[in-house]
Amino acid sequence: MSQNTIDTEKKFITYKGLNFTESDTLERSKEFYGLMDKRRSVRDFSDKPVPKKVIDNIIRTASTAPSGAHKQPWTFCVVSNAELKSRIRKMAEEEEYKSYHGRMSDEWLDDLKPLGTDWVKEFLDIAPWLIIVMKKPYDLGENGEKRQNYYVNESVGLASGFLLAAIHEAGLVSLTHTPSPMNFLAKALERPENERPFLLIPVGYPADDCQVPDLERKPLEDVAVYYE
Repeated sequence: MSQNTIDTEKKFITYKGLNFTESDTLERSKEFYGLMDKRRSVRDFSDKPVPKKVIDNIIRTASTAPSGAHKQPWTFCVVSNAELKSRIRKMAEEEEYKSYHGRMSDEWLDDLKPLGTDWVKEFLDIAPWLIIVMKKPYDLGENGEKRQNYYVNESVGLASGFLLAAIHEAGLVSLTHTPSPMNFLAKALERPENERPFLLIPVGYPADDCQVPDLERKPLEDVAVYYE
């Protein structure tokens, strides 16, 4: 047996899947859709604390996402410190004010009107946790050498989707916030040169008087094309 064959064998393990019955598979898929269809982007947060262990499990779930060459090119920066949250809010609002007063096109602003958004982001102070998802175009070796990562945006996007699903599964709410440009986050968090902000996600419980826009999702026939 060649050395290559031996090395390859060591890197693989048997995987049998979950092996549900067809009826169970159908029921589970229906239940999961029903759960996720209740997910909403929330801007009215409660300041009710969320245990750190819950956030730990949510991030563990996000980290199970597939990634290019299994490089896992992400870091989840988790902020609960009130002073740091306020600093992030101030910096985010500075960028958002510029966006709402000149950077955004009229079409973009019109599309945002049904959502009732503006440049004020008080949820960044109120939500008990902020998760800043960082993407890593490359890793740094022990001696500072660059090691390339692959399909970084796709990989981090998948991990972020897992993150949002895990947040909702835990009975919490979130918002995908993307103040642009977001470089201020890397500075505020003192992140290394190979990490760049991807998403800013407040996490917590909805406020007692939480309001969300009355929106409809596209039906299946508008988002899927089957070739049978």
